Amino acid sequence: MHGSLAQNEPLLAAVKSGASQLSRVDVAVCAPFPYLAQLKQELSASAVKWGAQDVHQLEKGAFTGEVSAAMLADFACTYVLVGHSERRSIYGESSRLVAEKFAAAQQAGLIPILCVGETLEQRESGATEAVVAEQLDAAIALAGVQALRKAVVAYEPVWAIGTGKTASPEQAQAVHAFIRQRVAGHDAQVAQGLVILYGGSVKAANAAELFAKADIDGGLIGGAALVADEFLAICRAGQ
Repeated sequence: MHGSLAQNEPLLAAVKSGASQLSRVDVAVCAPFPYLAQLKQELSASAVKWGAQDVHQLEKGAFTGEVSAAMLADFACTYVLVGHSERRSIYGESSRLVAEKFAAAQQAGLIPILCVGETLEQRESGATEAVVAEQLDAAIALAGVQALRKAVVAYEPVWAIGTGKTASPEQAQAVHAFIRQRVAGHDAQVAQGLVILYGGSVKAANAAELFAKADIDGGLIGGAALVADEFLAICRAGQ
């Protein structure tokens, strides 16, 4: 929950300009609902895609304050985050609810970015793979493994978000490899083509080492994305 119309303008202009000089990298910005019109205006006809940070699971109805996938499509969104760790931990979103949001996004033609990850307590108890599997399996059970052909998965260890801590490249790679293997158990081709992002305090200083790992295809960037130079340096590390 950051930004304003005035603050966003120079940030978007810098990202748009910098992204035009990148090759072999897909760049997207996911913003709070009130700024989607600004994203559409500023980023149209650029190399940068845009999306939202959440979506409601139903098409319409008496759900004051909620935003449907069709509404996001009206603003030409390409992506939408579903199941971000803060939605799960602060708002108590279950894996079933996240799976419903995943399916709703796809039905409206959006590409959901399915976020999965464990807390520090779960990691220390050795439950990382069980937690990630349950979160991933819920979406596959509802939408089918083929739905992952038009989706992105983001692994975000909750203990490494906004804490300054970062999973080592080896720790991150291990979970990314597990995710790909889990999907391969359903369909090897889907698993091979699946884009899996890492989201856990990614910075310009550690991005290249993380992105060099075999199963880490890019980053889901948080606070570092609020500084154009830092964000673009991360993007360049993915080339």
